[in-house]
Amino acid sequence: MECVRSGVLDLRCSAHFSGKKGGSTTSCGRSSSTYLVFSTKYHHNSQLAARRSSCLVHRSSVPKQQQNFSVRSSSADVCTTFDENVKGVSSHAAEEKIGVLLLNLGGPERLDDVQPFLFNLFADPDIIRLPRLFRFLQRPLAKLISTFRAPKSKEGYASIGGGSPLRKITDEQANALKLALKKKNLHADIYVGMRYWYPFTEEAIDQIKKDMIMKLVVLPLYPQYSISTSGSSIRVLQNIVREDSYFAGLPISIIESWYQRDGYVKSMADLIEKELSVFYNPEEVMIFFSAHGVPLTYVKDAGDPYRDQMEDCIALIMGELRSRGILNRHTLAYQSRVGPVQWLKPYTDEVLVELGQKGVKSLLVVPVSFVSEHIETLEEIDMEYKELALESGIENWGRVPALGCTSSFISDLADAVIEALPSASVMVTRKANDDDSDMDLIHYLSKMFFGSVLAFVLLLSPRLISAFRNTLL
Repeated sequence: MECVRSGVLDLRCSAHFSGKKGGSTTSCGRSSSTYLVFSTKYHHNSQLAARRSSCLVHRSSVPKQQQNFSVRSSSADVCTTFDENVKGVSSHAAEEKIGVLLLNLGGPERLDDVQPFLFNLFADPDIIRLPRLFRFLQRPLAKLISTFRAPKSKEGYASIGGGSPLRKITDEQANALKLALKKKNLHADIYVGMRYWYPFTEEAIDQIKKDMIMKLVVLPLYPQYSISTSGSSIRVLQNIVREDSYFAGLPISIIESWYQRDGYVKSMADLIEKELSVFYNPEEVMIFFSAHGVPLTYVKDAGDPYRDQMEDCIALIMGELRSRGILNRHTLAYQSRVGPVQWLKPYTDEVLVELGQKGVKSLLVVPVSFVSEHIETLEEIDMEYKELALESGIENWGRVPALGCTSSFISDLADAVIEALPSASVMVTRKANDDDSDMDLIHYLSKMFFGSVLAFVLLLSPRLISAFRNTLL
């Protein structure tokens, strides 16, 4: 299948690059990192020369090193020590001005931020995927959903201190990554770009341009690829490249997913092993992997490789644990579903009840989609799901912390950045044609008119408001 059409990455083809069906992952002992890069003929006014047009999928094997890292279970700890047997970089790469862009979701830092944050989230067409005919409803619908969900979401954020810790933790990870790269002889500037709250990806992009970065590695902080997470952030980057001559000539390497890397797998196994040791009978504990869900249509209709990658990820982690003699039972479920549509199953809340009914007494929850603590771990898992589990008959509850700045994890991310640098090339994006440009004003006016009519009707209809609220909440 042609996966770059008219120079644009077709996200429906992502499984060919990074999912199980594409065959780009291997066992933990022989894992590989996949970098999707693009090149075309271009001219950069100051520093970059012309390159030949091509579309390249580069796979570089991951060198195996004996690692002896100290592991910290708190996501807020900033790691400062790394393996002395580090991977170095060439002197040429060390002389270039390198940038690393960390992409993440973002989160409201105050309760007043919750509603606008939710609006940004639901206004993303990769989150609510409307048919083309109804895309003019995207922003009005986002306004309605965010307005109705804000009170409940505020309660959740209030229960964890009044805001999300995601920005603070991501900044700490950025600082730790900078130190790890320096240890490996690579001096790089690290930038943080959030998709739905400050600092937005666009702000990070502006700073990268001001700093005149010569080569950029894009590293989404999502271990597994999904069109609603990494894909959405990459789409923002593609839109910027399409309009900005500087980024049109900047060599960029995108690390789409990295769940298969030894450093990640071993770091997760370390944390699980540590938390298992807290239980009175560790061998009796059920290991419960809870992943953030996505609507089923993303996988079935849009070709999202997320489910395949998640199942591969669990297999790799459990394989590592078995190699250490840890033979506990395990299961995988999906959390955080919203609305009436079907999401990936099984659902976390339903499985917790079933496990209690089956007589499971000890449970260790592993938030496998997340490398930072935020509301889905601190409130949804630690409060809602814990209460449900105890009510269902589970007596002993434990939860593995997010990786945060665990030193082995950060060091492996640094290795991933170094491995990605040689494959950095120029992204190709399709420029809008004249017909598209002519229709922009018409589309905008249509959205404003029909969206306003819809909002007006819904807001004046108590029955519709009630039905809509019940559907969302």
